[in-house]
Amino acid sequence: MKLMKAVQVSSPGADFELVQKEIPVPGDNEILIKVEACGICHGDIVAKEGHYPGIKYPIVPGHEVVGLVDKTGKSITKWKAGQRVGVGWHGGHCNQCEECRRGDFGACEKALTTGIHLDGGYAEYMIARPEAVVSIPDELSSVDAAPIICAGRTTFGALINSGAKGGDLVAIHGLGGLGHFAVQYSVKLGYKTVVLSRGKDKEELAYKLGAHFYIDTDNGDAAKQLMQLGGARVILCTAPSGKAIAELIPGLGRNGQAIIVTGAADIMQINPLVLLGEQRSVKGFVSGNIKDALDFTVLTNIIPMVEVFPLEQAALAFEKMMSAKVRFRSVLKMD
Repeated sequence: MKLMKAVQVSSPGADFELVQKEIPVPGDNEILIKVEACGICHGDIVAKEGHYPGIKYPIVPGHEVVGLVDKTGKSITKWKAGQRVGVGWHGGHCNQCEECRRGDFGACEKALTTGIHLDGGYAEYMIARPEAVVSIPDELSSVDAAPIICAGRTTFGALINSGAKGGDLVAIHGLGGLGHFAVQYSVKLGYKTVVLSRGKDKEELAYKLGAHFYIDTDNGDAAKQLMQLGGARVILCTAPSGKAIAELIPGLGRNGQAIIVTGAADIMQINPLVLLGEQRSVKGFVSGNIKDALDFTVLTNIIPMVEVFPLEQAALAFEKMMSAKVRFRSVLKMD
């Protein structure tokens, strides 16, 4: 019996625990991945606290996974041992239901989520479905590639699907794990980019990442300041505060939209008249194509900002992510 190290959660709300587990054997339509790096995402709290139906404990979290194909089942034809691959939030789909037949695999009736329905990347090895696997460009290290698989994919996908055009004013609300990607993507896509953040601490970084404007949301009415710039075509909301997001909606220009890519515990209260007058809208976005985000990141030389931790320090890495003390993505690197 060959064993591996893994960090698991044994029950909802339990502490992370480092354990020895048997290295899994891939089934006919499965791939065994030797994990090299795994990003830690706010979405991992779903497995940690049990905020999702159908989780079978113990579970190994982690859905920003990069590693090498180690073994494949006999039905696998595309992926070969030694290839470097990534696996994200979407862990697989049935290819048979009505949504799959429309090509909306994320809405599959039997969709699987990595690190929730399937053991994820807080481990030295993991099993993946072939339809969930993506090739990793040689130009990216495994550590840098890992957070692009979720944080990069989501922010890039939200921006390119927003309807914004080159020269439009795009505001990035929050400059953290998601926001630092979003600013760089926004600039490289040709948008006039403004960063919204509390205080002056991140102003220098915002301009270093290419932002054209910086608004301190603690100093004056940020929505009015956006309108003084002409009104935002898009506000990409990466900071988890419903109250703060609601206060920014009047800063949208006509037909502008606020796109929410992060969860917030509090309720947004928005006066319908604020939406009606200028035909503003609010939407959520959790999709995006991993390959597109990886390729664009390489093409435009966007740099993920990460702090690296060994697998044994997964609990510390998770705590720093949750308390916003990491600059800006925690990544586990395997020995």
